Amino acid sequence: MRECMVVLLAVLAASPGATRGDEPPRVAVGSKKFTESVILGDMLTLLAREAGADAIHRRELGGTQIVWKALLAGEIDIYPEYIGTLEKEILVGEALHDESDLRARLARQGVAMSASLGFDDTYALGMLEKTASQLGIATISDLKRHGDLTFALSNEFMDREDGWPGLRRRYGLKPAEIQGVDHDLAYRGLASGAIDVTDLYSTDAEIEQYGIRVLRDDLRYFPAYEAVLLYRNDLPRRAASATAAMLRLEGAISQAEMIQLNAQAKLRGIAEERIAADFLSAKLGLVAEVFDDTLFMRFLRRSGEHLWLVAISLGLAIALAVPLGIVAARWPATGQAILMVVGLIQTIPSLALLVFMIPLLGLGAKPAIVALFLYSLLPIVRNTYVGLRDIPLPLLESAEALGLPSAARLRLIELPLASRTILAGVKTAAVINVGTATLGALIGAGGYGQPILTGIRLDDVGLILEGAVPAALLALVTQGGFELAERWLVPKGLRL
Repeated sequence: MRECMVVLLAVLAASPGATRGDEPPRVAVGSKKFTESVILGDMLTLLAREAGADAIHRRELGGTQIVWKALLAGEIDIYPEYIGTLEKEILVGEALHDESDLRARLARQGVAMSASLGFDDTYALGMLEKTASQLGIATISDLKRHGDLTFALSNEFMDREDGWPGLRRRYGLKPAEIQGVDHDLAYRGLASGAIDVTDLYSTDAEIEQYGIRVLRDDLRYFPAYEAVLLYRNDLPRRAASATAAMLRLEGAISQAEMIQLNAQAKLRGIAEERIAADFLSAKLGLVAEVFDDTLFMRFLRRSGEHLWLVAISLGLAIALAVPLGIVAARWPATGQAILMVVGLIQTIPSLALLVFMIPLLGLGAKPAIVALFLYSLLPIVRNTYVGLRDIPLPLLESAEALGLPSAARLRLIELPLASRTILAGVKTAAVINVGTATLGALIGAGGYGQPILTGIRLDDVGLILEGAVPAALLALVTQGGFELAERWLVPKGLRL
């Protein structure tokens, strides 16, 4: 097992996304999984490149905690954030009296904060204008008079200190039904009538598109959410020109402009990088070159990323899981412990495991490969164990009677007899890996999950299919490939 882990670490060190010390200075920009953050991230990336930096944008990295931890770990250097989120989510429980306290607390963690970018993107609750008018609802307090309403709130808002728990206590809300949904899907739920109330970002373009009434926060629960930039303290030293260029966004974006930028992406389908480049050109006079990938180029890039994740993780899992299965079959007491451990690993939610990996392995392919490797162990270990344990006893006794050494019996008799079952476990692990690898996009690993996440965020079925269809086809090809491999790996007599 130790040798396998050494190989795993060596492969990860050589994987795409491994850091380099090349010049010019490298700047890693991060963004959360919502449109506004991605647009701002593209602006930062273009500004840094124009200043001569080798800038990359790690797009759509899930929620607040993922991006914050990535900043602390040095996996990204800068990302857009909001003061309210800092006070109520990231630094919750801290005694912060004013902005100077906030900056001092950030500095102790090696983080600096810019001035406001010029707009406030606060949380709010909203309903369809038609429904709100019929029920006479204008404020959040009015919701208390209608206990039969269905709430659907974004998953992050459900758990944030500045989200639903505190809001419910402040207003005494007791909805008849409440559920967690993806923020971008909630608008469609409102439009279809499936839900009545959801949380909003005040700069969302969908507020006007769907005719949504923003309920007044009459008890002033939500704090100010001025948009700022968080960046590592050493960034000005490492990339002074790029830092100065990115800080040109301070005070440069008004509330109305941000709403319009979001609308261009969400309602008109313009690529975020193009939106960012056009804004920087009009506002700051920056002429940035943007290349639009063709569908085929995106397919090739995503396929390479996805195949890398699946192939490396599966190959390393086979190298470890088959020997573990053999040990489990030979020594039953040890075998039960092995099966229990790999079974427990399988119960860990995949997204939680990916987040746990960030402090250890950072962002990108490395944590995704480790997670997929761990998830591949159970089906291979279990099938190897079952395949060897199910060999008829007379066959084992015959092999022993021939005087074959234990290693020879395993290689010549037992593994060939169990090969069909073992291969079935490998095939199961491979197909599961193809599907699970799409979640790697949440931590910057790319693959087919990237267009799926973007498509959900932009309500673009074409983008969703751009990732979902190749992933499904790859799973079918993988299964077919193992069916063909069975002709060469399984003895002919066992295939009859």
